[in-house]
Amino acid sequence: MLAVTIGNPTLLGNSKFLCRINRGIKRQIGAIRTLCLKAEEPEMKNLLDYIDSLKNYEKSGVPTGAGTDSRDGFDLGRMRRLLERFGNPHFKFKAVHIAGTKGKGSTAAFISNILRAEGYSVGCYTSPHIRTIRERILLGRCGNPVSPKLLSNLFDRIKQALDQAIIEENGCISHFEVFTTMAFILFAEENVDIAVVEAGLGGARDATNVISSSGLATSVITTVGEEHLAALGGSLETITVAKAGIIKQNRPLVLGGPFLPHIERIIRDKAASMGSPVVSASDSGNRCTIKRFDVHNGRPYQICDIVIEVEKDLKMSCKLHDVKLQMLGSHQLQNAATATCVALCLRNLGWRISDESIRFGLEGTYLIGRSQFLTSQEAEVLGLTGATILLDGAHTKESAEALMSTLRTAFPEALLTFIVAMASDKDHTGFAKHILSGVHVEAVILTEAAIAGGVTRITPASSLRESWIQASEELGIGIVHDGMAEYKEILKNHHPVRSNTILATESSLKGSLRAAKKILSSRGDQKGIIVITGSLHIVSSVLAFLAG
Repeated sequence: MLAVTIGNPTLLGNSKFLCRINRGIKRQIGAIRTLCLKAEEPEMKNLLDYIDSLKNYEKSGVPTGAGTDSRDGFDLGRMRRLLERFGNPHFKFKAVHIAGTKGKGSTAAFISNILRAEGYSVGCYTSPHIRTIRERILLGRCGNPVSPKLLSNLFDRIKQALDQAIIEENGCISHFEVFTTMAFILFAEENVDIAVVEAGLGGARDATNVISSSGLATSVITTVGEEHLAALGGSLETITVAKAGIIKQNRPLVLGGPFLPHIERIIRDKAASMGSPVVSASDSGNRCTIKRFDVHNGRPYQICDIVIEVEKDLKMSCKLHDVKLQMLGSHQLQNAATATCVALCLRNLGWRISDESIRFGLEGTYLIGRSQFLTSQEAEVLGLTGATILLDGAHTKESAEALMSTLRTAFPEALLTFIVAMASDKDHTGFAKHILSGVHVEAVILTEAAIAGGVTRITPASSLRESWIQASEELGIGIVHDGMAEYKEILKNHHPVRSNTILATESSLKGSLRAAKKILSSRGDQKGIIVITGSLHIVSSVLAFLAG
């Protein structure tokens, strides 16, 4: 159960915990920005050229039915044969396996940091990446991205076997299958204590679903929503069945949620058939509350209580008060609660995990592109001096709703300008309706960003505009778009803020930033926030722009 209450912002106290967290944040941000300041390292060229020559469904889009557990689904046998060539490395470590429409990456980060706080060596495998493919594989007790040298050396060692596998599989081995294999080999060779593995698509036929019952510590399903509909069978029910495919015999399952009742029933029925105990972060006995938003050193936090009391299937409890989460929003509190339930499940299985490590792991988690505020210096580089700029990779109607909820609670009076780019296989109208239904949406600038370095899945800004016009009509919200003479007059004369939302299209990020600057200049002294969203790929474009 999630509740949100807001108090007056105050400065956080300089607690010992907060000092440790801030040091960790600075190291993490420093490492991220170092990655952003470099092109992919030259020593990785051979690897990158090789995997870029393989089929990449992130670029091209996933075929209809490919994620379903059916004859149309991906061939999981191919992945098993590939791993067998390398001695089945996935048999050599325990894993937490995570599926879900939203929240997988954040939940994986929370869990990994909890385990690291306890002193475990952790492998973490997630996708997509923001700036470098190395972000997908985190290793060890510090959780740093895999080094270029380690990754390149591994590729050199296995290339001949990969070549042979590709020949024998008639060229069908994909970019994701190869990189997943490399991650599993590294986890085995680096002797990680446990791996946290995020499914790429669905679950049942995802390449990561080679993890067996004996290798699985616990499985996790964060949420179920209407994303990748065609690839996952065309309905919410078929998506649920696909994600439930990660449930394994007699291994515990943690649910994030909340889920629609009939969707949760599908998952629980599958778990029951597998003899898997179920723990839900959304059970009524759990109390997770955002108490207020605070700021420390210019960085916003939300102060939360996370109280877990589980009685059914497994018995576990944890009471954490005044947890300082820098991952903002009720959806991130839900992800934190889900990760806490995973930690408690692991504790029940014999893993040493203290309440203090849970707190420290949650408080120390920060991800670029998720509620990421740019510094004043970065805003200046973008040509938006004085603006508050938020990067958030929201790209579904559910994540748009979560983003707007966060903005409403943290900044209830702020004027909002959005810069949006989206992939072609997303629900553009549904996303737009959740954004436009928020308060104080002054302008939306629609643009384009490469998807996984390719153009196949780009949605033209003009096509996005049609979806946003449709959304505004369905909501009965007045807009002024760039096909209207009135729009040009507004920007030409720097009119003050209007009751109607301005809708603009720009084909490039630079053009979008220039348009945002014009809108910003028309505000005068009124404060506002520029939100750059719609995909993690536009977030990547902004960070690349900042890196020069």
